[in-house]
Amino acid sequence: MDYTFCGKTGMKVPRLSFGASSLGGVFRSIRESDAIEAVFTAVRNGLNFIDVSPYYGHYKAETVLGKALKELPRDAYLLSTKVGRYGHDGINTWDYSGKRATESVYESMERLHVDYIDLINVHDIEFSDLHQVVDETLPALVELREKGVVGHVGITDLQLENLQWVVDRVPEGTVETVLNFCHYTLNDDKLADYIDYFESKGIGIINASPLSMGLLSQRGVPDWHPAPVPLVEACKKAAEYCAAQGYPIEKLAMQYAVSNPRISTTLFSSANPQNVLKNLQYIEEPIDWSLVQKVKDIIGDQQRVSWANS
Repeated sequence: MDYTFCGKTGMKVPRLSFGASSLGGVFRSIRESDAIEAVFTAVRNGLNFIDVSPYYGHYKAETVLGKALKELPRDAYLLSTKVGRYGHDGINTWDYSGKRATESVYESMERLHVDYIDLINVHDIEFSDLHQVVDETLPALVELREKGVVGHVGITDLQLENLQWVVDRVPEGTVETVLNFCHYTLNDDKLADYIDYFESKGIGIINASPLSMGLLSQRGVPDWHPAPVPLVEACKKAAEYCAAQGYPIEKLAMQYAVSNPRISTTLFSSANPQNVLKNLQYIEEPIDWSLVQKVKDIIGDQQRVSWANS
């Protein structure tokens, strides 16, 4: 596994990292014992950066992950979680107040069975008043950083423009990482347009959802996927073409997502230990760049077509 420093944080992260959203049953029902074993498998194989959120499964992902982390030495992993987006009884809730952000950090530490969080993020800032994130949420997290409760502070969003807007309006060093998803994939590489900007600020770049939330899979998208129909159909054609070449689109998508050395790490999520091993094998094999170009050609005018977060 190749490692690189994430911006100026000092965190040395693998090019592929473990996203724990699946542990919350976000995509499909899970077997808890398999989910815990998936965490063990990831860490044993060098995926020492783990990302989660209280929102995933409405606290379930953090709870299940916490059961796994209890069995691991604290220096075996770097832990990232979030504030701002929550839920209960199947209802999504948002609260970006400084008070709630502070409370949330301590609640997450309790669920995760840790006394320190390496990276704390403001989650999906497009659902917030961005001025509140600048004036209230981030200062609360910076205060926790100064107290040594958390190591580093970041922000996450689907919309790259929002990430830049916030970074432009806070003191240098406030935001140390950005997490963006579905924008460095076979069907959308818009993140590349922002790399120079984030690097100029010393900010580490975390990429997520290399399969574009299921668009780039043989299984196809779940019913809730917000992508427009023409994009779904284009990605389905690309998946069928890859299958005909004996090269699963999932493999190509994973390889492509980790191919840019200027992106600190890419998160994927699975509650299945065999899938963890499979994805590790994928990224160790050389990528077929001619197939990448063919897939991009098939997706055609649907390249960089995005959607609103949900």
